[in-house]
Amino acid sequence: MNEHDTHEEPHQETIEDRSPQEAGQEDGAQVGTGIETAGVPEAAIPELVIISGMSGAGRSTAAKCLEDLGWFVVDNLPPALIPTMVELGARSQGNVARIAVVVDVRGRRFFDNLRESLADLEARNVTRRIVFLESSDDALVRRFESVRRPHPLQGDGRIVDGIAAERQLLRELRGDADLVIDTSSLNVHELRAKMDAQFAGEEEPELRATVMSFGFKYGLPVDADLVVDMRFLPNPHWVPELRQFTGLNEEVAAYVFNQPGAKEFLDRYAELLRLVQTGYRREGKRYVTIAVGCTGGKHRSVAMSEKLAARLVSEGVETVVVHRDMGRE
Repeated sequence: MNEHDTHEEPHQETIEDRSPQEAGQEDGAQVGTGIETAGVPEAAIPELVIISGMSGAGRSTAAKCLEDLGWFVVDNLPPALIPTMVELGARSQGNVARIAVVVDVRGRRFFDNLRESLADLEARNVTRRIVFLESSDDALVRRFESVRRPHPLQGDGRIVDGIAAERQLLRELRGDADLVIDTSSLNVHELRAKMDAQFAGEEEPELRATVMSFGFKYGLPVDADLVVDMRFLPNPHWVPELRQFTGLNEEVAAYVFNQPGAKEFLDRYAELLRLVQTGYRREGKRYVTIAVGCTGGKHRSVAMSEKLAARLVSEGVETVVVHRDMGRE
């Protein structure tokens, strides 16, 4: 591996990527991108996951997790060589059924090569997914400072300058990602748990959902695909006998769903999600994160997240519930 995943702080293990090695990856390199699979059965073409994202956000941790799950992992592969890697896997007689490639985008030409490779893969019906590792500027600065390494794009500027340049360069790729994971507040073990939840199953489900409760006062989850706001319901925080509890408590949940509009919202939003699920499946999107917010992320959003997740499970959607801010106050 060319990236360094972790650094140590007292009582806390955090996520860190070592800056990428430049050897053999000139931005102007020209490499053919055609996949020659003539005579190879379609079933033999391997699954492909492309891991990318911000430097310092945990790309190599995610890659190591897939490696432990039996994926064939290639770190820092030039994007133009991705189709060639898929071709070699297709000719391995089933020995390489799942390939994960870690790429970082450090230049305009590098990004153009990646875009061309993705278009080539799509044209040849290769199943590919993009996992994008995201993190806040503050978290990335702390990680680079802790290992005393410069950001690969900062040049003569500051770390924040390199982060801003990389974020701009990766904007389009992030928009195309099938799965975005925000690692700002995750340690290594929590990131591995997220990857396990998405990839550990032996059979690939049609759609996986994460329902995440959160508090608006702590900020929107950056990896959310859909955001809903529960602040139209009365806040149990102002009911003295309920304040100390959370939305996991039966009394709090009963209070929330006895309010006008609560049950109707659940029914109608679940119906909307059925429509969204159909579209996601049609477009080949396998992961969706639904963020459910209230003021502090303790009562209303937690209760609604639990009910919404139960609805999804009852309709055959593999669902994980995360309560991001519960217990934070």
